[in-house]
Amino acid sequence: MTFDSVIQPILNFVRDHQAWAPVIVFVMAFLESIVGLSLAIPSTPLFVGVGALIGASNIAFWPIFAGVALGGFIGDWVSYWLGLRFKDTVISWEAVKKRPQVIDRAHRFLERYGVLAVFIGRFISPIRSFVPFAAGMFRMPWVPFQAANAASAGVWAYVLLAPGAALLRSYV
Repeated sequence: MTFDSVIQPILNFVRDHQAWAPVIVFVMAFLESIVGLSLAIPSTPLFVGVGALIGASNIAFWPIFAGVALGGFIGDWVSYWLGLRFKDTVISWEAVKKRPQVIDRAHRFLERYGVLAVFIGRFISPIRSFVPFAAGMFRMPWVPFQAANAASAGVWAYVLLAPGAALLRSYV
């Protein structure tokens, strides 16, 4: 199974069922932001593709932006909570056990950059979902975590969607 075999049917569905687009991108962003699942969900190329669909059609930008941002925000919150409450259980998950160095990298990243790591970490694959998990594991205070989480979710959604939307709208 290739990325194209997964992404193209989703893009076709979004194009054909535009009313469902915000829900679809919410689910994809949410799943990609859950610790361990981010390694299996190819949503970044999907979001870039959805941005291009927005630019090439009459799909509204802001509802899809809200779906991506909200899905990423809630997904990171869930990863933080999993780290806080279930760190030993999650570390035993097969997807996490296959790449133990990712937790170590995320922890070192958090130690070095603190709350800024939560913001920056959203843009670095494959540690994207592991930074919030490590923040929970190592008990980063909730309010600074959520502030960085909210800010990064909005910027992340915009960075992924806006270029394709803006460029293709200017040519179509």
